[in-house]
Amino acid sequence: MSSTIGASGEGASRAAFGFIFATALMNAVSFGVVLPVLPTLIKVFADGDTSRAAQWSTLFSVAWGLMQFVCGPALGVLSDRFGRRPVLLISLCGLAADFFIMAFATNMMWLLVGRMVNGMTSASFATANAYIADVTPPESRARAFGRVGAALSLGFLAGPALGGMLAGIDLRVPFYAAGVLTALNGLYGWFLLPESLPLERRTKRLDARKLNPLAAMGAFRGNRAVFRLSLLGGLFAFAWMVGPSIFVLYGEYRYAWTPVTIGVVMVVSGGVGTLVQTLLVGPVVRKIGERGAALVGAGAAAAGYACFGAASAGWAYLLAIPVFAAHNLFTPAVQGLLTHRVDEGEQARLQGVVQAVQGVASILGPILFGLVFAWSTRAGAPTNLAGMAFFVASALMLLVLGLMCKAA
Repeated sequence: MSSTIGASGEGASRAAFGFIFATALMNAVSFGVVLPVLPTLIKVFADGDTSRAAQWSTLFSVAWGLMQFVCGPALGVLSDRFGRRPVLLISLCGLAADFFIMAFATNMMWLLVGRMVNGMTSASFATANAYIADVTPPESRARAFGRVGAALSLGFLAGPALGGMLAGIDLRVPFYAAGVLTALNGLYGWFLLPESLPLERRTKRLDARKLNPLAAMGAFRGNRAVFRLSLLGGLFAFAWMVGPSIFVLYGEYRYAWTPVTIGVVMVVSGGVGTLVQTLLVGPVVRKIGERGAALVGAGAAAAGYACFGAASAGWAYLLAIPVFAAHNLFTPAVQGLLTHRVDEGEQARLQGVVQAVQGVASILGPILFGLVFAWSTRAGAPTNLAGMAFFVASALMLLVLGLMCKAA
């Protein structure tokens, strides 16, 4: 059950990748299941006060991102020392426990504790990405990362729909469902997941200083390529936060979209993105390389955000979705580039740093884009200013594109 994948274990490698794909899919479904109901449950604990619920929701978002920042590098370092398998399985157990904590929460503080545990355990995606790097040839990693990204997209599409239906039974039911799904995935891994990192490739000792997220983020400063690519990935994640931060309010304000319409647009956008991740990443990388794919992704993001901000009608927004969808080339390409630039025994540490940077983006992004959207929709502001946050995101992506052109 805990044997290590050997050099000739091609079939075992495929099975192991299948587990990682299933883990990403089920984790995304479990996260998505609670998305439609968590704000409502927060509002219940806030005695129906919308303003107070919004303040708590912001605190939950910041706490989640902070846990990602703190725990991402630590889990990466631990998996480089003790192997990927134990870290992944312990994280899945913790994530299942988290959903049950939120299901049984009797007040806001317990709900917050559950959300923080969620941030800690979901940081295991860094270890999952390192596992992919272990079992995938370097030339195929970008394609593999793209497929895992597609699993995440599929999960986030299915999860909210399932969560909405289960919430019709009771607000707590989606949390129970998420906990059960995650626990089943953990059992699946216990019996079928082999170790991907052999003893000879693990770090020889655990350096407590590497558990410090600030020290971890500076660990690769001497490696200019890694430092630059990590920074670019962080800027990309920062710009990407514009969608989760304002999309629902933007659609309602500018296009008078109903919740049903917004849900349909999200499904369409996610579906197109999934097709790009599944079908295009591999061929594009083979044709123009990982760096070329990252450039195309950054350019598509810049153009897409600009079109979203300029779209004065809902149909114009929809026309921009296929352009924006090509941004899904960026992350798997950059992750592929990063894995080539560190030793095999440091893959999880690297992915932990990447996740820590994304944790910072998830803290700062909602603050920036929320404030920009609030300013651009203030009383008396022209309607065409409503897209200002998307223009800011587009400018960030143009910066990424310019810096990427200079990257080695």
